[in-house]
Amino acid sequence: MLSSDPAGVLARLRGLCLALAETDEVISHGIPAFRAAGKMFAYFRHDHHGDGMTVVCVKTSGRDEAEMLIEADPELFSKPAYLWPSGWVGMSLVDCDWDHVAGRLETSWRLAAPRRLTKEPSPRSGT
Repeated sequence: MLSSDPAGVLARLRGLCLALAETDEVISHGIPAFRAAGKMFAYFRHDHHGDGMTVVCVKTSGRDEAEMLIEADPELFSKPAYLWPSGWVGMSLVDCDWDHVAGRLETSWRLAAPRRLTKEPSPRSGT
């Protein structure tokens, strides 16, 4: 299901992503993407190839975790085209729990960030 305000959803997602240490935003494959010290940890997709969804794609620990998430909550999690084989999941941003989104973003950030950053107690910038 598409968000009626993709710009607003992206703005909120951007705020969450950029609050994590050493993150930046780039355009990758024509869509907004977020990196942790140069490594991708999130992609924003709105109606990607006409799929009718507004999602953030995040890293998981691998296919087993990705499959478990999708099986546990198929309304929230999906298999993102091109990224799924590498253990990524799509997380719906329509009528979502933004605290849950923030938690998954932090997990994805930790999977992408260098060890020097993940050893710190909080990945939030300035803390």
